Amino acid sequence: MPISADTKDWTWVIDRRCPDCGFDAAELDAADVPELVRENAAAWQAVLTRQDVGRRPDQSTWSPLEYACHVVDVHQVFGRRFDLMLSEDDPTFENWDQDQSALDGHYATRDPAQVALDLATCAEVVASTLDAVHGRQWKRPGRRSNGSVFTVASLARYYAHDIVHHQWDVRG
Repeated sequence: MPISADTKDWTWVIDRRCPDCGFDAAELDAADVPELVRENAAAWQAVLTRQDVGRRPDQSTWSPLEYACHVVDVHQVFGRRFDLMLSEDDPTFENWDQDQSALDGHYATRDPAQVALDLATCAEVVASTLDAVHGRQWKRPGRRSNGSVFTVASLARYYAHDIVHHQWDVRG
């Protein structure tokens, strides 16, 4: 059963503490994001071994497995965005329909062990990409189709909130 779409614009989390998960991206140095990504990916490994991994807490909330699948997609999408920003001048990102990705990716029926492997692999790819960013590269711009403009640094903080927030979502 599909979950209702989240249509909120979360870009405000770059500048303010999230009242839900408590993460404050404004306090995060973008150069610290690779370490946070690796720690977050390691924490998901335990989540994916829980007995309730496939159980939704209610009809309107994803199961831990579905959240983990989404986080795999988050790593892939943001990885592509960082690659674009580092190789092109001011790229516009393709739209990403997260809800359609959940349906197309059959999140609820995926194998948790494979998701754990995919999550660790995809997280490491992005962490390694961000490890290689230095100096003025942090200021390279990119934008979403709705006009929201990011730098590599601000997108890294936005991305960090996303993965941390979803780990908070499955805190059990």
